[in-house]
Amino acid sequence: MSTECLHALIDTHARQTPVVWTSLVETRGSTPQKPGATMLVFGEGSQVGTLGGGCVEAEVKRKALQNLQSGQREIVTFQLDNDYGWDDGLICGGRMTMLIDPVLPNEPPEKFAYYETLLQAKRQGAFFTEAILLEDQPEKKARAGDRLLFDAAGKILAARGDHSEPASIAANLKPATERPRPYVNQKVAYLPHINRSRLLIIGAGHIGQKVAELAHDVDFDVWVLDDREQYCNSQRFPTAKRLMVDSFDVALKRLDVDEDTFVIIVTRGHNHDEEALFHLANSPARYLGMIGSRRKIKLIMEDLLSEGISPEALSKVYAPLGFDIGSQTVSEIAISILAELIAVRNLGGLPDHIRQTSFVDQLKAELT
Repeated sequence: MSTECLHALIDTHARQTPVVWTSLVETRGSTPQKPGATMLVFGEGSQVGTLGGGCVEAEVKRKALQNLQSGQREIVTFQLDNDYGWDDGLICGGRMTMLIDPVLPNEPPEKFAYYETLLQAKRQGAFFTEAILLEDQPEKKARAGDRLLFDAAGKILAARGDHSEPASIAANLKPATERPRPYVNQKVAYLPHINRSRLLIIGAGHIGQKVAELAHDVDFDVWVLDDREQYCNSQRFPTAKRLMVDSFDVALKRLDVDEDTFVIIVTRGHNHDEEALFHLANSPARYLGMIGSRRKIKLIMEDLLSEGISPEALSKVYAPLGFDIGSQTVSEIAISILAELIAVRNLGGLPDHIRQTSFVDQLKAELT
């Protein structure tokens, strides 16, 4: 879900200007966007956000402008066949189900409050789930496109519609601990939004700087630690939530690293990397990765084993961190790191076909 779209919607509504909120709520097969993608459509035809471009996006805009006139909320489905091929002639072959929801200046404040609560939930970074009805349910006084917003505990935060039995929808919520992907149950689409994770970057050099830039764009809250103020500053890290200039030893002793913290160790030298890993190896961090050659990593692991760090703790370290994509440049290395971070965050870990026996696992076998 686009925070940009939510901000634009609230600004537009404050100016008493009608607009249409469109959202991708279900997909099947190959599609250019996944559930949760959003787009605003204005009366003159301009837009904020995207549903993937191509003919489907153009058709959604056409429908949105019609619904802006009628004020009707609607669920529409597009089959990506020859009727909705892309401009380059490629056919995805999937199916996209969209919500088209006109937001009018004269609608009751409690109805628009759904979007205000949605933005607040996004800002707080907490886990929440949108539930969207895909079909009318007359017996429950509910219409296709009605929505309910639930927090991690299943409590209703807001509603946009008049569903008389929200408990039946809440009963099918998957727990936040499962970090589920979007799913459909009993004609209701559930769009979970995972809580924002903190990314602690230890080392403010070129790789740390590029990783921070990319990480912000994919919804990580970035913290940066380095012992050099000329590197760890707001000019080099304008989107960082927190910048810490201190010795690695002092800072890591007092820094709170929890189960939703991702950590990458990308300092300027072998000794600093080893120092950081010594302090973090037994932390509950969700991801702990260290950059370096296999030789360097082996030396560090051997040292830490001799200092009492357990093989089990070291076996959880992603080292060398990042996917092997043949990276050569700083940007390529940063992309490989972010790809691995996103996979762990979104998939709950790396699938076996991606993460086979790690180098650290092999090293553990050699040293024990």
